[in-house]
Amino acid sequence: MKILIIQDYLRSGGTERQSVLLANGLAAAGEAVTLLTFRPGGALAATVDARVDFRSLQPFDLGLDWFAPGLLAAVRRIAPDVVICHGRMANCQAGRIQAERPAAAVVATMRTGKPLPWLFRRSLRRVTHVVANSREARDNLVAAHGIPAGKITLIYNALVFPPASDLARNDVDRAARGAASGTLVLLNVAMLRPEKRHAHLIRVVAGLPKELDWQLWLAGDGSARARCEALAAELGVDGRVKFLGFQRDPGALYRAADVAVHASGSEALSNFIIEAQAHGLPAVVCAAQGMAETHLPGETGWIVGPEDEPAFRAAILRLAHESPAARMQRAAAARRFARETFDPATQLAAYRGLFARLRTGDRVDG
Repeated sequence: MKILIIQDYLRSGGTERQSVLLANGLAAAGEAVTLLTFRPGGALAATVDARVDFRSLQPFDLGLDWFAPGLLAAVRRIAPDVVICHGRMANCQAGRIQAERPAAAVVATMRTGKPLPWLFRRSLRRVTHVVANSREARDNLVAAHGIPAGKITLIYNALVFPPASDLARNDVDRAARGAASGTLVLLNVAMLRPEKRHAHLIRVVAGLPKELDWQLWLAGDGSARARCEALAAELGVDGRVKFLGFQRDPGALYRAADVAVHASGSEALSNFIIEAQAHGLPAVVCAAQGMAETHLPGETGWIVGPEDEPAFRAAILRLAHESPAARMQRAAAARRFARETFDPATQLAAYRGLFARLRTGDRVDG
């Protein structure tokens, strides 16, 4: 079976990491897999397995995410049995690909809580099947877009960075950034883009009690970084808010931090939160599509209103003041939940099973 994965660009986002993880897993399992991007290069390009046929449509990076020259011609040359589209730009092209390759099983994916462009919505109606990465995303496809439930399969995101067996606290990174043993380290791992709402996190922590010893680590880069740095300085917390830049593997940061914090309002399922849970970090997150499925609400994390800064601070303070025994119990529950729910081997098997059923024409009930 020839499988084609389409992604616009391998930037450092969660959808892109899932594309690479799936391509690498399929190739390691012996499948003939091509990863096709609109733009060449990107922060994650070096992480693509050598067994993956990795191609790009633009001969050099024009900086244009939507520009896909020769896409249909490339699909004809590759002649895949299954095509899966990741990201908004690729999904907008999924309907055209299905029309070009009617015998192929073209699969769209729903990984966003943002409003969908018209081309994306048209693709959802035209493709063979749709994968949703959360129950809420699946239910939204049915209720808001009229996609039949039998045309949708739920497959959760997988852990890109499963924790190592040694989960000892990483005091080296803490000390390097001026965090003492009693400092509450809040961590966010995400591209610094406006929709991730890092500014909201900065405003939240700026209102924490002055006597609380805390730091906020922002691991990622992007267009919103300069604005966030200016805001931290304006609010007088620039010494406590640490901008760590892009992290190819943030595993060491998870082992150094105490609480995962997330404020995006457009997620469908946050890779960052499921990774943090797998490393035993409790989470405080803003309500968004699928976020209730990234943790055990009220046990390993708390969901607050998107604009409710006092509730966000109250949840952080609850975690800051709980006993070591309670922290250990919460961490164990988080690790157990994440490792069972977002296991990479389970995700890979689900995709391979789905592709096989679609190729044989069997009915697929998600």
